[in-house]
Amino acid sequence: MSQSQQVQHLIVGDGDHQRPIAYLTQPRNASRSGPSNLPLSAQKDTPGILWLQGYKSEMLSLKATALADWTQQNGLAYTRFDYSGHGQSCSEPGARFEDGTISRWLEETLAIFKHVSDGPQIVVGSSMGGYLALLLTRNLQAAATISKPSRVAGIVMIAPAWDMTEELMWKRAPEEIRRQITERGVWYRPSKYSDEPYPITRGLIEDGRENLLGTTPWNPGCPVEIIHGRQDPDVPYEHSERLVASLTGAPVYLTEVPDGEHRLSRPQDLELLLDRIAALL
Repeated sequence: MSQSQQVQHLIVGDGDHQRPIAYLTQPRNASRSGPSNLPLSAQKDTPGILWLQGYKSEMLSLKATALADWTQQNGLAYTRFDYSGHGQSCSEPGARFEDGTISRWLEETLAIFKHVSDGPQIVVGSSMGGYLALLLTRNLQAAATISKPSRVAGIVMIAPAWDMTEELMWKRAPEEIRRQITERGVWYRPSKYSDEPYPITRGLIEDGRENLLGTTPWNPGCPVEIIHGRQDPDVPYEHSERLVASLTGAPVYLTEVPDGEHRLSRPQDLELLLDRIAALL
């Protein structure tokens, strides 16, 4: 890892809610490791890439690392980070995953976007990262002015888990699990991706209701690419179809992977992801 890619930290939040967020940033044209496969006209002023991983994932995951290699080969700026309670942001005192909420992780996403990334960005999000990419874009749109636009040049999402706390957690949970979350404050959901179960807290569910996108038509103001596996057991393919129906104005493309599951980390899946990002560049 080059000097420019050493893990750094950004302090987010105020008072007792301050926490350091670990991030990696790669400047534009930094140490190109191979011939670019982007058109020459696109190399001079292309957007940077901001990666947003999923729930319980981290910035050193397979997809995030593949994207780091590709952006370096093509001389593109690239930013990735670990939400509080995730990856290398877990090493800080008091950094508990159980304290995480959509608002908390969105605050960190906004802070990294504003203070670490520079210039136009294509925001690439996987699962919960896709949800945060949409919330980030909506938040930046609300604050944008003619002299200070939002800087989101495009969105690429892998199985976006939008409104996940309500649609994919609460509504799909049996009554007994809902009661446990409400009365005990947490339920530990077994995971096929980890030996440790995922804690679903009452705070996560209640906060999620303050961050719902819903299906009210909304123009993200930039092109949107969605990739989704038909065999996804965690975020149904139909969830992306509903999202497409609610996005207006900008071009929106949904690419189906017939034999794909949730993670879409196989070589052919990664190739498809990079192809969709390149299409926006």
